[in-house]
Amino acid sequence: MSDRLGSASSRIEDYALIGDCHSAALISRTGSIDWLCWPRFDSGAVFAALLGGPEHGHWLIAPEDPSPRVQRRYREGTLILETEYETQDGGVTLVDFMPLQEGRPDLVRLVIGRYGQVAMHAELVMRFDYGVTAPWVTRLEDGRGLRAVAGPDMVVLRTGAPLKGEDLRTVSNFTVQAGETVAFTLSHGASHLEPPPALEPTQALAETERAWRQWSSRCQYEGEWSAAVLGSHIVLKALTYAPTGGIVAAPTTSLPEKIGGPRNWDYRYCWLRDATFALLSLLDAGYLDEARAWREWLLRTVAGSPAQAQIMYGLGGERRLPELELDWLPGYERSRPVRIGNAAAGQLQLDVYGEVMDAFYQARCANLDHNHEAWALQRVLLDHLETIWDQPDEGIWETRGGRQHFTHSKVMAWVAFDRAVRSVAAYGLPGPADRWRRLRRDLHEDICRNGFDEELNSFVQAYGSKRLDASLLLLPLVGFLPPEDPRVRGTVAAVEQRLLSDGLVLRYDTAETHDGLPPGEGAFLACSFWLADNLVLQGRRSAARNLFERLLDLRNDVGLLAEQYDPIARRQLGNFPQAFSHLALADTARNLSLSQRPADQRGRQRHHSI
Repeated sequence: MSDRLGSASSRIEDYALIGDCHSAALISRTGSIDWLCWPRFDSGAVFAALLGGPEHGHWLIAPEDPSPRVQRRYREGTLILETEYETQDGGVTLVDFMPLQEGRPDLVRLVIGRYGQVAMHAELVMRFDYGVTAPWVTRLEDGRGLRAVAGPDMVVLRTGAPLKGEDLRTVSNFTVQAGETVAFTLSHGASHLEPPPALEPTQALAETERAWRQWSSRCQYEGEWSAAVLGSHIVLKALTYAPTGGIVAAPTTSLPEKIGGPRNWDYRYCWLRDATFALLSLLDAGYLDEARAWREWLLRTVAGSPAQAQIMYGLGGERRLPELELDWLPGYERSRPVRIGNAAAGQLQLDVYGEVMDAFYQARCANLDHNHEAWALQRVLLDHLETIWDQPDEGIWETRGGRQHFTHSKVMAWVAFDRAVRSVAAYGLPGPADRWRRLRRDLHEDICRNGFDEELNSFVQAYGSKRLDASLLLLPLVGFLPPEDPRVRGTVAAVEQRLLSDGLVLRYDTAETHDGLPPGEGAFLACSFWLADNLVLQGRRSAARNLFERLLDLRNDVGLLAEQYDPIARRQLGNFPQAFSHLALADTARNLSLSQRPADQRGRQRHHSI
């Protein structure tokens, strides 16, 4: 059965997400949980079949019928997944969710008979520490479950279904009649403690549904694409680590940007680059508590010596994220290496200083609790940026081919000083505004002189380069130049001419850019949303709408987007689901449908002198 429903064959878009704001699981259309890190997003995986096969850990519950009809959805306003299976003998619904509760990691699976009767099969393969460690499994004293232990970890399975062991697997065969419910609960705990007490599945379902719907009811977007925007904010909420407010870029590691290639990275960390995007999106949706928690995470995390500031951190602000390769995992569709940790944490990326400054500025604009510590920290960061802005860096795309004078990096350094000047003018904060004005002017002149190519009539990826880069689409969005500026229009036109693949935007041409890796990747979805935003600002609303609706069509059946999309193979690529993609989706929806657009909100009047 496990070979026939092999979890390794599932496409990235065949997965759905469930989570509890501490960790998350990916579930395939075949009913197999192929990825779960417990108890945190960045913990070792209990189920790692996503990056290998069933033998590396998975949990399958599905009909014995080899080809059931499958349809799935989330309960409205929740992250509770319902997968409906129909066979010749009947129909069942598999309900999967992780209860929202502090200090209690659980995963619940309910098999509910709808009509007729359906023979079901379950297979549980637990392999701790990313698929390498088989636990010691014993039965619970009451005979209604199992306890699996390896090192510090313990996982407890409870169910009324029959269980038996076969070749280091736990299997179950049972039949569900109409009106019947067979429950399975999986709980994580420390191995030196007693097993977690039993969870009442039906009550947990009701409480989880109520909590999600209460949260979703606070979303203030009511435009044409309200379901898509709410769905994207649910993803963002699910990727938030509740104890600290940190937001991970994705719940997965090493899903490839090109099938079979080495562009495989660990995204289970928090990027400073996401700061302003996430903060504005949460504020615009009315989620002030989450925005405040993210702002406070940001403040705690970047505190300290500005020379030691990183571009990403762990969930609690951890700084050490050593990159390792797991050679026992073959990788998703043989895409190796499988990596945990991320060496890019040690890179110099000047743009994050602009993101941090803009995030705090936008928080002030939204009256989000003034914090005097934040301004003191910002001034220290600015003092440091003043000494390094003219240095080359690795840039927004974290290239590993050597430092360059990336145009986008310089623009975001300009943003940092621009927001500092505006903070002094608008809020009376103390600081050397005249010096910051001079730096802002000098940076602007330097960028326009060295980052713009007259022959191409476009800004370029790096000083002296002839290459384009999708990050240049952010120039009008952050207010560096107005959207009607001929240089901006020329840049957008050049991106449309040279960086589109089947109408979607590539980050850059990997065959032309030496980024330290073999060429080839998909279209970066956030960049296509940025193009749509530029089209809106240029008054090309019909083209913007068409592009946006095409991007919506790329979501999977439950509304999820990965980092990239392969327009040739027509499949999603990269870590999944991706916070950046969903943030960009929500912003573009607002840009198309609201008078107060995020593109204006972040960039309006930035190009005027202060």
